[in-house]
Amino acid sequence: MSHDQNYKNLILDYPHEAIGFFAAAEAQAIDAGARILPVREEQLNERLGERFRELDVPLLVEWSDGRRSALLFVLEEETDPKRFSIHRLAHYCLDLSELFETERVVPVVIFLHQGTYAERLRLGSEHRDYLRFSYLSAALFATPARQYLNSHNIVARLTLPCMAYAPEDKLEIYAAATRGLMELEPDPERRLKYADFIDIYTALDDNELKRYQQQYAQEAEAMTALSARMREEGFQQGMQQGMQQGEAELLLRQVRRKFGPQAAEQHRERVRQADLVTLERWSERILSAATLDELFD
Repeated sequence: MSHDQNYKNLILDYPHEAIGFFAAAEAQAIDAGARILPVREEQLNERLGERFRELDVPLLVEWSDGRRSALLFVLEEETDPKRFSIHRLAHYCLDLSELFETERVVPVVIFLHQGTYAERLRLGSEHRDYLRFSYLSAALFATPARQYLNSHNIVARLTLPCMAYAPEDKLEIYAAATRGLMELEPDPERRLKYADFIDIYTALDDNELKRYQQQYAQEAEAMTALSARMREEGFQQGMQQGMQQGEAELLLRQVRRKFGPQAAEQHRERVRQADLVTLERWSERILSAATLDELFD
């Protein structure tokens, strides 16, 4: 599973909301007239070379008076502290500062799992500090989910499954994330896209899914209706490719729920490349298949 790509998509789709949630203190200075623009990867790759990481998400905030501020989002999903380098992050921020001719750089690191990470960098001698560096830490694993159950920030609602909550609250968290998606995102395609995001990070097993459908019937029916609507619209428009993609994504969600996220990832390409007839056959089989071999045989 590519946490980096999932969160990169989330930040790029909802930049204002991402800054508002992950960098709340900085968001207060961003008024309605400010523009938030993703930095082109080609521009970064050309300038940074080997130091460029494709899955970092630099955003450039521009105010109407000409001010600029570069916000760098870096996702860390590993508990191994060796993977996160505060030196690399500091170097990256200096590069961004030079590239955009600004001293307004805000590094934000999103941590999904608990671990030991360097929070500050100090370079100097016993007499004087010559360089000090720190960053905003968004530790989702330690963020109480209950504080955001009714948040009007869609990024907060979608990331509820990544926050801290008691095991017995899992279904409530899933329902709150789903309600947030349906209430705050009007676009049907994005709803379907981020329903998948919620599924991935909640990872309900088959029994949990059955309990969810019983206890939160309204939310479950809303997502089922959305999937059916997307398929119907594709049919009405005569979009064979759209129907195929919709059927593939629906099947992958069913595989994830029944056999787990790893199984869905392993068969993702095969499902997406299958024709519509094959997808429909697999969709019928998944109701009774006890193993992946039975499903895809």
